[in-house]
Amino acid sequence: MKHFTWLVAAFCLMLQSGHLAAQTKKKYVVNGYVGGFRGLVNTEEIDAEKLTHINYAFVNVQDSLAILTNLTTDSTNFRNLNLLKKRNPDLKILISIGGWAWSENFSDAVLTETSRAKFAKSSVDIVRQFDLDGVDIDWEYPAMKGEEGNVYRPEDKQNFTLMFKAIRFELDMLEKEKGRKYQLTTAVGGSQSFVDNTEMGLVQQYTDFIFIMTYDYGGKNNTVWHHTNLYGKGDVSSADRSVKSFMAAGVPAGKIVLGAAFYGKGWEAETTNHHGLGEKRVRRADGGGYTKLKDTLIDQNGYKKYYDRKAHAPYLFNDSTKVLITYEDEKSIRDKSKYVKKNGLAGIFFWEYFSDPKEYLITEISRNLD
Repeated sequence: MKHFTWLVAAFCLMLQSGHLAAQTKKKYVVNGYVGGFRGLVNTEEIDAEKLTHINYAFVNVQDSLAILTNLTTDSTNFRNLNLLKKRNPDLKILISIGGWAWSENFSDAVLTETSRAKFAKSSVDIVRQFDLDGVDIDWEYPAMKGEEGNVYRPEDKQNFTLMFKAIRFELDMLEKEKGRKYQLTTAVGGSQSFVDNTEMGLVQQYTDFIFIMTYDYGGKNNTVWHHTNLYGKGDVSSADRSVKSFMAAGVPAGKIVLGAAFYGKGWEAETTNHHGLGEKRVRRADGGGYTKLKDTLIDQNGYKKYYDRKAHAPYLFNDSTKVLITYEDEKSIRDKSKYVKKNGLAGIFFWEYFSDPKEYLITEISRNLD
């Protein structure tokens, strides 16, 4: 009888341990940017169960205010995105402010304590009005030139930090009002110059996650190279180099979310040497979303697929046109997922959801970051 009692106790302990392990299992971030700037979003095509976050792109910055430029469209999109929570109650919907085209007024908006407070309040008011889950800042770029015509100044370095402090204050007020948590995140450039022109060790204190845009890289001296490679040699841009730069600046690994590109970038190379890789650029060429690449170009229509084992990056090359297309595929996603786990990062985010409507890549992320 004692032996039976011991067995029952041991079995119960095993069940309890398994339950605790399940409770403490790390939940990785899987964040997809959705481009509301294009118009109404077909939310029925979004696989909400495979996501933890959706960042709605973009909210504009005008006169020190966060502005919805198309209220009718944006409000409809917010309503429909929130309905996805019926399928995934844990899904977070954040507004993303700025982006490449709408970052020209950030510097002015956060220049003074008064303007920062105004901007922060207007940002959080959108979250409050549409029952969303937080704010994402995509300033391209503080203290550096981004798109032609952008305002930038040296003071951006400190004001970038103070902006997050102001937004966090407003979100904390909203948390007291609503009795629930709200998130603050930022999408950041993957370059060392972005790190040098910001105070990321201070910024991370106010933010939940740092989304490093580990894509849109390129070769030095106007050469053709990978745009979303995991590794690189020397001082060549790579996701690994970007992650290490941000960690050295004081960002904890557990707050870093690694970027994946759901689109390819094309370049015409000067010669066919090395299948175009490392050759001089002649001009831009069409790339396209991954569904298009997989279904119509990979090992088709004159394009042959190659895989750079050192960079952990695929690319296509067409010998007759000398066009190279650099992109992300299922294998590079698997490699990035392994990197996230090995280095204790928070997860993966990607631009942009509808660049891969057949969901080849998000399925791979979901499979590998379970």
